Amino acid sequence: MKLGAGYSWCAAFVSWCYQNIGVEAPKSAWVPSYALKSKRIYQRGKFQHRRPQMGDVFILWSRKLKRPAHIGFVDQWGDKFIITVEGNTNEDGSREGDGVYRKRRLKKQIWAVSDFISSSKPQ
Repeated sequence: MKLGAGYSWCAAFVSWCYQNIGVEAPKSAWVPSYALKSKRIYQRGKFQHRRPQMGDVFILWSRKLKRPAHIGFVDQWGDKFIITVEGNTNEDGSREGDGVYRKRRLKKQIWAVSDFISSSKPQ
C-alpha cells in the first residue's frame, strides 16, 4: 500500500506491520476497517473476551468525526495506563503526527481493542 502526501497513516502503519509478519488483517489506511465487532476483545472499559496484550490494536474514538479515528498497537496493558506503539503521532499524541512513537495513554482514552493475531494463528 502506498499513500500520497497528506494522508493520515496510523492504520496504514498497522496494516504494513501485520502484512510483514503474516497476520490476516485489513489492508487499509482507514481506521474504521479495524473496528470489527468480531475481533473486539475490549470496548469502553469492559473486557469482552480477554485482557488486551502485546500486538493487539487499540482504537481511539473521535467525538468530532463521530467515528474511530486513530489506531496503534498495545505494548503493555496496565491498570490505569497502557503503553502503545503508534504511527502518525507525535510527542503530544496527535493523530496527525510526524513519526512512530511509543506512548503512554490513559486506559479511559481507549475506545476499543481488537485481536487480529489469535485468529491468524494456525489451528
